[in-house]
Amino acid sequence: MEALWIFSFVLVLGLVFAPINGDPVEDKRALLDFVKNLPHSRSLNWNAASPVCHYWTGITCSKDDSRVIAVRLPGVGFHGPIPANTLSRLSALQILSLRSNRITGDFPSDFSNLINLSYLYLQFNNFSGPLPSNFSVWKNLTSVNLSNNGFNGRIPYSLSNLPALTGLSLANNSLSGEIPDLQMPKLQILDLSNNKLNGSVPKSLQRFPRSVFVGNDISFDSSSPNNPPLPPPLPLWNEKPKNAGGLGEAALLGIIIAGAILGLLAFGFLILVCCSRRKREAYSGDLQKGGMSPEKVISRTQDANNRLVFFEGCHYAFDLEDLLRASAEVLGKGTFGTAYKAILEDATTVVVKRLKDVSAGKRDFEQQMEIVGSIRHENVAELKAYYYSKDEKLMVYDFYGQGSISAMLHGERGEEKTPLDWDTRLRIAVGAARGIARVHAENGGKLVHGNVKSSNIFLNSQQYGCVSDLGLATITSSLSPPISRAAGYRAPEVTDTRKATQASDVFSFGVVLLELLTGKSPIHATGGEEIVHLVRWVHSVVREEWTAEVFDIQLMRYPNIEEEMVEMLQIALSCVTRIPDQRPKMSEIVTMIESVRPMEAENRRSSTNRSESSAAATSCCDREFNL
Repeated sequence: MEALWIFSFVLVLGLVFAPINGDPVEDKRALLDFVKNLPHSRSLNWNAASPVCHYWTGITCSKDDSRVIAVRLPGVGFHGPIPANTLSRLSALQILSLRSNRITGDFPSDFSNLINLSYLYLQFNNFSGPLPSNFSVWKNLTSVNLSNNGFNGRIPYSLSNLPALTGLSLANNSLSGEIPDLQMPKLQILDLSNNKLNGSVPKSLQRFPRSVFVGNDISFDSSSPNNPPLPPPLPLWNEKPKNAGGLGEAALLGIIIAGAILGLLAFGFLILVCCSRRKREAYSGDLQKGGMSPEKVISRTQDANNRLVFFEGCHYAFDLEDLLRASAEVLGKGTFGTAYKAILEDATTVVVKRLKDVSAGKRDFEQQMEIVGSIRHENVAELKAYYYSKDEKLMVYDFYGQGSISAMLHGERGEEKTPLDWDTRLRIAVGAARGIARVHAENGGKLVHGNVKSSNIFLNSQQYGCVSDLGLATITSSLSPPISRAAGYRAPEVTDTRKATQASDVFSFGVVLLELLTGKSPIHATGGEEIVHLVRWVHSVVREEWTAEVFDIQLMRYPNIEEEMVEMLQIALSCVTRIPDQRPKMSEIVTMIESVRPMEAENRRSSTNRSESSAAATSCCDREFNL
């Protein structure tokens, strides 16, 4: 009996004093020591009071949260040597990614304690000194990338003692001496290019193409040639939509024209090939299928200081290299560029907007991104990051899995429409109105959305409208002539002046309201293939006093909503009047839409106020991700 009592007492004590959050205490201390002693320019949400496994950026724990098994911190802006006795205390660590920083010093000798390490990514840093002499301590190593550093000395033969190694990149260092005869039968990816290696390629590595050895003083066994033609450079992802098939008319026309003028271009082409052969060979390692240095799009010849800039509060742990290797699908091509759905290696899904016709310089572009990225509002899609270089301008957003309001109303790329009841359409309208009103309040009340349309409106987590793709009108070239569906949203003065204003945003929002009420696209064809502009059509129907004919037939099944629909129609018509000064302000429109459902509006307004006050102190600052 006494023994049972003692056992119970000990059990209770154990429950009382057990860690509540299950944090790996020793691993947590090691990480805090690491980040405390290594300067970095991007802030991390690491602190002793928060749980490691389910909150800290870049950290993954084991299933039972007992140990840290992965640290992914690319592009955090670390500079200086890795502090001793910090990361090396994470004895259960399996994945370490510190790529695209500015870490200096020798390869940490105490990393030999990381005996469970399987994936090591230290590329694009400023490491120096020799490589570890004894790779044998990491029996589980599967992939190693130490490229684009300043490592020197010889390639250690101990690499042969890694039976699980499938990928090895040591490119763009200062390694010298002969290549050892590495017996690694599972090795599938290899890159030793652009070092100071000499001698000949050992037989064990002759199965790899010559391109992985370029930039060295290497001789090849003529009896075992392995020099396949180099593939051409790849564009930024594949712009072929998911369901597309075959060649389009533009492609066929291009082929015909190219064939017609081929003779005239032959001489120039030969000159171009001769001039670019050396440059192509220097970068050929990056272009190999399955290569470990995926700068396939944004070339190394660009400014190395071009960086992916993240905004405060963003917990994504990826860099530009991750984006380039991500599988991507074209979501659509809009006024300011092409939107991609990018799925990264860790299954993170984001939307990448690839901008076109950006007329602003780098300073003006960055200033506009800072304004847009600082907006924190539940009805405005947050800009998570941006990238600027001479040839590429990218914006990164969260992915909304339900798709745009345009897809829900009209269906896109063969998809069926999503039935939307009147309550949902009201929430879309009031949410989008609040979002645009918030945009108009930014930058001293001067910010313009510039691209309000249903394909840029999504449902947030509360199922209210949320606007995206804002603030680009001021940094891009003048709007193109009205030749697409987007033209149906443009106010008359924008069609003439090509300049968006807050008043033109109001017009565009009025068109969105008409879409919600009618279920029709802003520009659509009738059965007789006549092109119909939604605004004109609604005006003509209302003028003939056939107002009931305006509304989407799907809405007719819901009782007691006629008055609300008529009120919303009146709001929409006030937005799409031709004279800009006669249109209401977005703040006034919010009040008008909320008055359609006073009780619901009051609840939502209080929620919005709380959200705005809690985000008021949030500011945006520069973070950088190296190429």
